[in-house]
Amino acid sequence: MEIFSGLTNWRLTVRRESSGVTILRALTCDRIAVLPEELFGLPVTALADRALAAGAAPAEGEEVRILGGTESDAWDNRGITDLTLPRTLLNIGDYAFMNLRSMETLRFSDDLRTTGSASFMNCRAFSEIDLTRTGPRQGPALAAVVRTLSQELDVIVRNADGAVLRLIFPEYIENYTENSPAHHFELKISGGGYAYHMVFRDKALSVSDYDALWRDYLAAEHDDRSALRLAYYRLRCPSELPDRAREQYAAYLLRRMGDALSYALHERDGEGLRLLLGLGDCADAVLDAALREARDLRDTEATAFLLEKRHRLSRAGRARRFEL
Repeated sequence: MEIFSGLTNWRLTVRRESSGVTILRALTCDRIAVLPEELFGLPVTALADRALAAGAAPAEGEEVRILGGTESDAWDNRGITDLTLPRTLLNIGDYAFMNLRSMETLRFSDDLRTTGSASFMNCRAFSEIDLTRTGPRQGPALAAVVRTLSQELDVIVRNADGAVLRLIFPEYIENYTENSPAHHFELKISGGGYAYHMVFRDKALSVSDYDALWRDYLAAEHDDRSALRLAYYRLRCPSELPDRAREQYAAYLLRRMGDALSYALHERDGEGLRLLLGLGDCADAVLDAALREARDLRDTEATAFLLEKRHRLSRAGRARRFEL
């Protein structure tokens, strides 16, 4: 058995090939887990079918141990909450992450070419994607994941030029109903999120198409919390954001300023708080509620900023009354 040092602990079964290493099985005891990018001087390029699936049968291959700090006795992939895939990874097999019910976040690069069928079966907590683009040309990686899932996804895209996108792909629901006389099943899709999950052209993300969905999404059945987060992050990370879409998102957040301020406070997002308060004036009652929330959260920086905003608005109001 070969032993290597790494960022986290792994028990691997692998197959060496001339172009790279395929991981046949991978087992960790860590909740935050990072797969190695290189073994035996070769890049890790593939995950085989059921490679990380919880409860998968052992595979035949070369045994490798990765030592990455303190180990626990819980060698069970069901405990993984945050998984980073190698940037060298090109292919993911069928059912690769099946039953990883605690996995919330998956991190990978845009060089990923294929993902197998039902790769995320029973990944019930999976809700966050952190994608790093390695060049100006988009790969199919994001489309391969987002288009196959119906749950809400919070996606961060880190572009090669340093720009960051943060996009919410809202949830939609698929229901199959049996048409008994015809002896077939009919698919019914509900919720306004379906179009967002399909917003890819030739497997590349179209941000302009994404922003164009906003008005139809609000008109359809939707989750108000998802809508707020979608608008918030498009303004918070405005890469490729046209002026018309900016105005629409800003108008929505102004209408829901109390909820938006509360969200920014609970996220401890000082820059987001400043962005919201810069969109326009809000009612005294909204500011007062935000101030109480900031104090309850013991966020001194946010409290000071809100007090300053409240003071400026009060002075401006007095000045206007004096002039009249």
